[in-house]
Amino acid sequence: MPLILATSFAELKDIFLMQGFAGFSLFAVFLLMALGLAIIFGQMKVINMAHGEFLTVGAYVTVFLSHMVTDHAPKMLPYYFPVAIVCAFVVAFILGYIVEIGLVKYLYNRPLDTLLATWGLSMILQQACRSIFGAREDTATLPDWMMGSWSPSEGLDIPINGMFLLALAIVMVVLVYFLMYRSRWGLKVRATMQNRAMAGAVGINTKSVDRITFALGCGLAGIAGAAFTTIGSVSPSAGSLYIVDTFIVVVFGGAASLLGTVLSAFTIAQSQSILEFFLTGVLAKIFVLVGVIIILMIRPQGLIASKVRK
Repeated sequence: MPLILATSFAELKDIFLMQGFAGFSLFAVFLLMALGLAIIFGQMKVINMAHGEFLTVGAYVTVFLSHMVTDHAPKMLPYYFPVAIVCAFVVAFILGYIVEIGLVKYLYNRPLDTLLATWGLSMILQQACRSIFGAREDTATLPDWMMGSWSPSEGLDIPINGMFLLALAIVMVVLVYFLMYRSRWGLKVRATMQNRAMAGAVGINTKSVDRITFALGCGLAGIAGAAFTTIGSVSPSAGSLYIVDTFIVVVFGGAASLLGTVLSAFTIAQSQSILEFFLTGVLAKIFVLVGVIIILMIRPQGLIASKVRK
């Protein structure tokens, strides 16, 4: 009997560990999406319902480069993915810059109008992807070094792509932290969002800050799209599947808190990954959402509230 219990406990431990490491992939996508949304929603107070479509754009950029390399330069296949991440960021950044100039700049301090306008934009972008790339799902060819798993012990297999995505997410968190809180540009962003009139009075180009900040958030969603291609196939509606989860991550963590966003993404992704092993995917989402609602009822400011000088 003790041997059976020991075996059961050992298997249960391996299950939790494997599901936990599998959850790192979901955590990385959630975190990269939430970082961009935390900048746009948390700092700029813009409700961007098209944020998921910027993930789709980054994913399709990665898929397109994958097909180009596979068809025309197969020897470059082991090296293309880091380049695809940069290209996904650049394309999503440029598209976000254009969207801010053509649409969002007219809607600041009008949250309902912004929500409706960006929701319409999400429909337009979905249809554009459907017209350009087709309605069928597509996948990127991953380099060999991202395939397979690492087995530190018997019965425990850790996906290599999950470890890569985790490293990517950590690097992006560090870069965003230094950009937002340890750079002159980050100081301009925070000054503009706290008091736009005073920031303009001291010589800050608030329009330029708005455009670059919004575009940066969209660019981070593009990186999330490149990361998404390692765990799933891409379709025109792929990004819309993550937009609600991303808003939950940002609100649960604390809208303007970088640390809160990280903790929230980790908690939600790990809980969902582990529960999906024992329950269906829908039930796992329901349990996670109910838990988030209960915690927000007790702590409405989120896990970590931002400190603002009154």
